[in-house]
Amino acid sequence: MNVDMKIRRPIKWGKILSYAVLIIFAIVYAGPLIMLVNTSLKSLPDFMKSATSLVTSPNFDNFIDAWQKANFPRYLTNTVLYTVTATLVYVVTAIFLAFPVSRGYIKGAKIILFLFIVALFLPPALIPQFQLMLRLGLYNNPIGYILLFTINPIGFTILVNYIKTIPIELDEAAALDGCSYFKFVTMILFPLIRPAVATVAVLHAIGIWNELILPTIYLTSQKYYPITRGMIVFQGVYGSNWPTLAAAVLIMTFPMLLIFLLMQRYIISGLTTGAVKG
Repeated sequence: MNVDMKIRRPIKWGKILSYAVLIIFAIVYAGPLIMLVNTSLKSLPDFMKSATSLVTSPNFDNFIDAWQKANFPRYLTNTVLYTVTATLVYVVTAIFLAFPVSRGYIKGAKIILFLFIVALFLPPALIPQFQLMLRLGLYNNPIGYILLFTINPIGFTILVNYIKTIPIELDEAAALDGCSYFKFVTMILFPLIRPAVATVAVLHAIGIWNELILPTIYLTSQKYYPITRGMIVFQGVYGSNWPTLAAAVLIMTFPMLLIFLLMQRYIISGLTTGAVKG
């Protein structure tokens, strides 16, 4: 007897629930950003008429006004200088320190790693740090501000854990071939840990780009302001013009958002692989 029977697959309620939860979280996280974009495209009269309604006629002049009125060229130049310089110095020094610590080539390697892990849970020592900056003559100084970001326990820990996944036989083979320490780190180790380096660099750069407390404390001259400190000045002058203010926030956010999207694959790889060993 030939009977066509349709096999009904059981409904996977767990999978449906997981997708529903993810969609809800996506809406929660993307909602403020969507509202920010919507506000930035409104004219001031339209915003005053209805702040939450969807934009009908986009007004891109807000971005031009924000760029000109917020002194973005100066602030962005300062921010890029601080971010690139501090991130480069930090990543290079962190690699050269993380390698011997991860391998145990120096005395007290475990203690050093333990101290970095402890530093993750300690609050920033702003008062001793402030006194040190004053005595060194680095207060209200771009060099002093950059030096504040040359240490990061999270990035160091990620690098150490990632390097532990690299076979130690590479070290021995390089030593037998007469490879110097500097050449080994730059020519052999660095290409192997690029995902971790990208992760650390992006996370560190985002932290510097979005920093607000430190420039407020240590930079008093407006010519040294980064973009976050400049936004406070802009908000104090044009705080009632919400569409222009929203456009300024989007301009400030866009560079780091673009870098994060471009480096997302490396960031995920660096975090997951580095979490295998601890």
